[in-house]
Amino acid sequence: MTDQIIQAARRALLSAPPVGDQVYLAFAGNLREQLARRWPEIDKANASDAERATERGLGDSVVSRLRLTDAHAEFLARLIDSLLRELPVVAAPGAPWHGVGRMVSRRVPRPIGVVLMIYEARPTVTVEGALVSVSAGNATLLRGGSELAATNAVLRDVLRTSLVDAGLPADLVQVLDDHDRAQLRELLRRDDAIDVLIPRGSPSLVDFCRSASRIPLIVGGGGVNHLYLDDGADPELAVTLVLDSKLPDPAGCTALEMVLVNDRVAAAFLAALCERLPAVPPGLTEGLRLRLHSSLHALVPPALGRLATVETLASHDDGREFSERTLAVRPVAGVDDAIEHIRRFGTGHTEAIVSPHAATIERFCRSVDAAAVVVNGSLRLHDGPTIGLGGAELAISTGRLHVRGPVTLRDLLTYSWRIEGNGTVRFLDQAREERP
Repeated sequence: MTDQIIQAARRALLSAPPVGDQVYLAFAGNLREQLARRWPEIDKANASDAERATERGLGDSVVSRLRLTDAHAEFLARLIDSLLRELPVVAAPGAPWHGVGRMVSRRVPRPIGVVLMIYEARPTVTVEGALVSVSAGNATLLRGGSELAATNAVLRDVLRTSLVDAGLPADLVQVLDDHDRAQLRELLRRDDAIDVLIPRGSPSLVDFCRSASRIPLIVGGGGVNHLYLDDGADPELAVTLVLDSKLPDPAGCTALEMVLVNDRVAAAFLAALCERLPAVPPGLTEGLRLRLHSSLHALVPPALGRLATVETLASHDDGREFSERTLAVRPVAGVDDAIEHIRRFGTGHTEAIVSPHAATIERFCRSVDAAAVVVNGSLRLHDGPTIGLGGAELAISTGRLHVRGPVTLRDLLTYSWRIEGNGTVRFLDQAREERP
């Protein structure tokens, strides 16, 4: 079965038109139309998946990631509109370069090849993965978690219909419905036929893919992210940035996990947090837990305990991705202590500093190695469209080669050089010139 899947993907890849062909725009437009027309059917299937996940006791955070809403439909429509604008620019050949003699060269975009994406409980990834990867001309294998079975069954048909109606091979996207680990292990061994592996999900999923496969990875895993609050920083600004970095989508990869607060401003930070929380919409603060270092408990305003559950920070909370509305707070002596903690426990995803001091900011940015370092802003600013990379973002990579940071349409392309020689030679002319 695995051979059949891969052979179908390779055949589709070879028969697909070149990057930049109008059929890819037609596919994206068809997909937008199909999603709008069949959203009630998708929503019904997704509700059954969410109900089954609840019955299986998968937990509120998993069910929340699994559940689709009308906001997701609007997001996907905006994503497709953005890609329709972006694709003609990204897929265009490079400008010609006139070299020696009459030679003219230019860089030509090409698909990477067969892309395997493995993900867990986010059904929007099925659409995003197919849209971005196929628009770059790639054949795409999508393996979501078993909790997405009903939703992905409908999305599979939506994607195939959108492909065929655009004149593209139906097998350019295959949504895999075999959730046996044996098939996954077999796919991961096929570095001879699969060109790129993109795992999106928990650190355990990423680690499994790293250890079980020789396929080159674009790592879109989670992040253990920190915010250092420096001496002299405005506590109200700091609290605003902390809450924006944590409360919406607390399981997102840019979510804040731990505040490293300079011990000289810890009391002011906790007081500002107590004042600000009542103004936050209740839905965003539901289930909020504060894990405070034991030395901070004496500084907690009495009212804060009524607004959130206050607990004691444990040693195993360092380097932990909570994936829920749990925020850790640890005091540090200064920026050097914060840098040391991040170097030891961070995952190289998104780190931030709130400080009025230019020298401290510069030291932090030079010393902290992450895909993004945010200065006096929310960690949620680490986002492809937000930082000007276009609207079609597939993941945020913490790897170092090929792409680091937001993975966009451009990152799912490779390039070759087209050289028009026009009779130009290189070595024979040189040999004649050097002859005595």
